[in-house]
Amino acid sequence: MKKTSTSFYDILGISSATVCLVHCLVFPLLTILPLGLSHNPFIDLFFAVIGSIAVFKIIKKSNLLVATILIISMVLIWVSVLSEIILDIHLDLIFIGGTGMILGHLLNYRSHKISNH
Repeated sequence: MKKTSTSFYDILGISSATVCLVHCLVFPLLTILPLGLSHNPFIDLFFAVIGSIAVFKIIKKSNLLVATILIISMVLIWVSVLSEIILDIHLDLIFIGGTGMILGHLLNYRSHKISNH
């Protein structure tokens, strides 16, 4: 049961962080096209909430390295998202945080996969 729930949260975290990172990298390119699109920081907030849920579930059962990577990455994402919502300042910390989230979840998934075989 624990293996399945941890794997689920790792896959959720990897998927959410990847989609968020793609969104953050591709969306600025789409705004230069005359499609009438504008950036909505609440989409980033949505990804941050999903990522936080996955991180809180995983850090209880992960090793210190994975927990540290995930917590620091989540803090970077939250600082970036909140600065954009509150101060209307776009920080590139979200890219570093998103990459760290993917790395942390992959490391956690790999360590659980190796320890369960």
